[in-house]
Formats: sequence, C-alpha cells, structure tokens
Amino acid sequence: MIEFDLADHDYIELHSLLKVNGLCESGGVAKLLIADGLVKVDGEVELRKRCKIRTGQTVVLHDQQIIVQ
Repeated sequence: MIEFDLADHDYIELHSLLKVNGLCESGGVAKLLIADGLVKVDGEVELRKRCKIRTGQTVVLHDQQIIVQ
C-alpha cells in the first residue's frame, strides 16, 4: 500500500499519480494501462487517463494500492 499526500493541490491526474508513485516508468505506459482497463478508482475500472484523483480516493493497479490523502 502506498500513501500519497496531495499537499497543497486539489487533485492529481490519474496517469500522473501512477507515474510519480513509480508504478509506471512513464506517463505513456500509465495511459496504456488505464486504456486497457487495468486501473481501478474506488473499486471501479477507470478508463479516463486524466481523471482527477482527489483526497480520500483509492487507486489500484495490479496488486498495488494507492491511498490519496
């Protein structure tokens, strides 16, 4: 489980969240994984690459979980 702190921001785009937490080597790879339906946000498959992830949401890729604080 990864805990990600948004700090002073309102949100982070989904593809960026995966990249900055090291789950993907690039934003392009993150976008492909999202498009393939491999990423879930709050338990639902998310296909929008630029989906705004906010505090309190949970993102899952494979067996990795990111909790946004």
